[in-house]
Amino acid sequence: MSHHIEPFFFSEAVKQFWKKRIDSGEEIAIRGGKQLDGFSEKIRLFLIQGGISPNDIFIHKKKEIPGFYRPTKAWDFLVVSKDELKAVIELKSMVGSFGSNCNNRIEEAVGNAADIWVAYREGAFQLSPRPWLGFFFLLEDCEESTTPVRVTEPHFRVFPEFKCASYAQRIELGCRKLVRERQYDSTCLILSKKENDNQLDNYSEPATDLNVNQFLTQLFHHLGCK
Repeated sequence: MSHHIEPFFFSEAVKQFWKKRIDSGEEIAIRGGKQLDGFSEKIRLFLIQGGISPNDIFIHKKKEIPGFYRPTKAWDFLVVSKDELKAVIELKSMVGSFGSNCNNRIEEAVGNAADIWVAYREGAFQLSPRPWLGFFFLLEDCEESTTPVRVTEPHFRVFPEFKCASYAQRIELGCRKLVRERQYDSTCLILSKKENDNQLDNYSEPATDLNVNQFLTQLFHHLGCK
């Protein structure tokens, strides 16, 4: 079958995301990335429809692969077929605490990419061809995340694109640079307002080069789906 990515492909996953963050009307911290399980499952079903065996997709267990700077890392989404590592995806989100978390998320993404590519170079995945590496990010769409933020420059000037950029724009720039520097094959950024959780159009895609369609299409073609 030819692949089809319907509008608001992740609408139900976004709904589940916000639901899992609510407990008796109060937000709770979800540990272990469980609030993003709906996105992994949606991608899993999409690939199965394209001909990938369910036995080759790992989202709940057996997600560990070797690293170079550490023994292993449990990624969020793996495709391993016939002893070959085919695809790897990391899924992240950020709700509130933007000032303390924004840099951390980008630093984690850079570090994870550096680790897996050196491990690949050193033969950690045996004779696997180069795997496809993806980074998916859901950011809360609110006034705090979309308002311009000043930068501190006590010694040297920051790159101009970061001046007066909001946290949302900083994440967008980071995601784009991760691809342009060939750290990741593709990145995807969506923004979602908590109050819109039950609507079909419960998220937005701020950049065409980071949207859901391009992300999934690249993954689809890399895996040779039909």
